[in-house]
Amino acid sequence: MKIHELKKKNCSKTRKRVGRGISAGGGMTAGRGTKGQRSRSGFNLPRKFEGGQTPLIMRLHKMPGFKSHQADACEVSLETISKRYKNGEVVSMQSLIERGIIKKGDRAKILNSGELKVKIRIEGVPASKSVLKLVEKNQFVSTNSGKKPINKK
Repeated sequence: MKIHELKKKNCSKTRKRVGRGISAGGGMTAGRGTKGQRSRSGFNLPRKFEGGQTPLIMRLHKMPGFKSHQADACEVSLETISKRYKNGEVVSMQSLIERGIIKKGDRAKILNSGELKVKIRIEGVPASKSVLKLVEKNQFVSTNSGKKPINKK
């Protein structure tokens, strides 16, 4: 046995070389039939193409609006903060996670629902305008670290 007599594994049939003359067995139209769009070189049709008819994708109505891939912020109420925090404590994302109000990796926003019964300081947590006004009115210290408030739909 010689190297040129060895056969490749799983190779039982060689591909047919078309377009190499009539005598080669695949000449003239090279197995493409005669004339038409599909017989031409570079033929490519999109999967949605329906022979010139308006495709189903275009016939169906479009849904209004747009869906955000960003997760909604967890709503943290003033009532929850009053129950879980003491006077003079700092409300930050880390402290919200430690107290089990939100989960790690979640976004949060403090909303004005309930009454604020403790003096707190807000740092790095987005809050509604009414909460910020309430904190300033009651002379509590708040720093929102320049973050814009999160708008919830």
